[in-house]
Amino acid sequence: MKRKVFLTLVYVCFSMVVFSQTNIPKAVADAYLITRMAEKFHVQPKPLNDAFSAAMFDLLLEKLDPNRTYFLLPDITALQAFRYQLDDEIKNKKSGFLQQLTSIYSQRVQQKDTMFDNIFKTPFNFSVKEKYTVAEDTTYANSLAALRTKMQHMIKMFMLQDIVADLAIASSSVNQKKYTDSIEPIERKRLMPLVKRSVKRLLQNSNEVEKRISTVYCEALAECYDPHTNYFLPGVKEDFESHLGKKPLQLGFGLDEDENGHAIISDLTPGSPAYKSGQLNKDDKIQSIQWEGKENVNVADKDVAIISDMLNANNTSKVAITVKKADGTTRQVTLQKQQVDNGEDDGKVKSFILKGTKSLGYISLPAFYEDWEEKSNGVNGCANDVAKEILKLKKENIDGLIIDVRFNGGGSMQEAIDLAGIFIDAGPVGQEKNKEGKAYTLKDMNRGTIYDGPLAVMVNGYSASASEMFAGTLQDYNRAVIIGTPTYGKATAQVILPMDTTISFEENFQNKKAGSYIKMTISRLYRVNGYTAQATGVQPDIVLPDVLSVRAKREADNRLALNVLPIEPNKYYRPNAALNLSPVKDAAVNEINSSVAFAEIRKRMEQVKAANQKKDISLLLADAIAERKNNNVAVDEDDDEEEAEIKDSTIAPFSVINHAFENKRITADSSQKDMNELWKGFLLKDPYIKTVYKLMLLMVK
Repeated sequence: MKRKVFLTLVYVCFSMVVFSQTNIPKAVADAYLITRMAEKFHVQPKPLNDAFSAAMFDLLLEKLDPNRTYFLLPDITALQAFRYQLDDEIKNKKSGFLQQLTSIYSQRVQQKDTMFDNIFKTPFNFSVKEKYTVAEDTTYANSLAALRTKMQHMIKMFMLQDIVADLAIASSSVNQKKYTDSIEPIERKRLMPLVKRSVKRLLQNSNEVEKRISTVYCEALAECYDPHTNYFLPGVKEDFESHLGKKPLQLGFGLDEDENGHAIISDLTPGSPAYKSGQLNKDDKIQSIQWEGKENVNVADKDVAIISDMLNANNTSKVAITVKKADGTTRQVTLQKQQVDNGEDDGKVKSFILKGTKSLGYISLPAFYEDWEEKSNGVNGCANDVAKEILKLKKENIDGLIIDVRFNGGGSMQEAIDLAGIFIDAGPVGQEKNKEGKAYTLKDMNRGTIYDGPLAVMVNGYSASASEMFAGTLQDYNRAVIIGTPTYGKATAQVILPMDTTISFEENFQNKKAGSYIKMTISRLYRVNGYTAQATGVQPDIVLPDVLSVRAKREADNRLALNVLPIEPNKYYRPNAALNLSPVKDAAVNEINSSVAFAEIRKRMEQVKAANQKKDISLLLADAIAERKNNNVAVDEDDDEEEAEIKDSTIAPFSVINHAFENKRITADSSQKDMNELWKGFLLKDPYIKTVYKLMLLMVK
């Protein structure tokens, strides 16, 4: 895991490099347009003044160099002359700051490339008393020499953590120092190309640094209006839009590197354009890429990440890809991205029956995806998919239903409205307030419900936006008990606009082409009771301990988040009778206090809190081994959510079975059997699902 954390630290500065004609003149023009677009469309535009300039300055440096491993303190001092001048630069379409920033950054990238070469020439000595200090971690280095020391310490720290992790699973009789000395050159050789990749991407093209600076300049400007107002180049915009659908557009092949560092095809997705072409194979070497109407680009020596960015730059045009086959011949294959249904369950609604004392339906909804092909009727949107699963579960005579929107970051707000309507009769489900301050009612237009039995909705700190609208509506109507941790806190709506101040909401601009786009926050969302989830999130009726609750960043943690005040309740809002949750809450307290899993969760929460306190880190082997022993079950704040999960070894009070329709599907397609069994195993070990099941028994007649 530490290995991945290290790579994240190295790559984070470069994750948004995009191959398009981005340069300083375009950035200057786009920056001016962003401010004009925000003034016209943003729900709560900020004045372009010195305070805005200072916020943009800080955000830009944070995005370019979050770990302070490129700029030196003298660089920051020199750039500080522009701290309160960026508003004037933008208004007057000046490029002085951009030119100086690009010049400094280009120089540091070149120097860092050489620095990495020098650092990896010398073996790391883990018997020397050294520390990676808080001061190093949180400040800019005063000189190149100090920066080299910082980078050496940082690389050594992550290499040491990898080695200690390996020692933890090695034989107890192994000589720790000898083992470390033997593996050090192997680790160093493995890490060097991975670390150098971070600067290699910028050095492979003469104007790549300029593109990077120009793009991030406009991104930082847009995000100063609020965290969800974003600047998009065409390829990024298309990629973002494709992921709002259930099946993103794709070419259908993965990329990897061979032993010589050349980009090769690692796998083909069945049913994809690449797979159907019959002309591509695993281990084919990528030679060149040519988008329709564009020049052919030789990528034979390009980094995998760069090639991936190029292939992600367009979702609508055809692309000709030239590959070198195993026999040395070359072949050009023309493909166009398509939606691919490869049988995977990621991103789809999934349902099961939890059968014990009572039979409860369980539905996992990972995203509020919309019907990408038929937006007008939503036949393949998530609300309709959930409705279908409910009907299948009702045929099994379920006594109650659990909807799981943990880790659901949102998506289509209309789908959230439609989904809430499945559980309540016709009426208001939320409110939306536009730039002019007028509140509009978000209505469930369909009378009646598909399911009116006992209902629980599971949420956590990663449940956001549309998930919060859905959970908040059911809570306001007393239609469901909300269980988990407070949600993320995003209650604003966005629309993607072409960068064109002449457009209006009255016209159809959805398919209008432009050189750049902006995802603009155009309205604030409110619950039917007049309150908002903005910043505060949806507060669960029953709160369960969760390690992620002390790790997850929420909307309120962003200093640029919008502050939204409550409004009047919708006058047509009529909640159902309040649920009697007192016995359920008492049972939840008893479960939390008696559960071994929740005891472990609370312990990890305290460990994460302690780990979040910055401290000097010893780079001595003996100290690192002792630290690991003292914290052998601690959860690192950068671990994957899967690694943060606590597996409950106690016997579940239910068995997990498929409904009849799923059994038929698995019988017809045996390839789904393994994934189905993995799902069942997950449900049986998840302490939160076990707890929700027990609590639901008190709500079921």
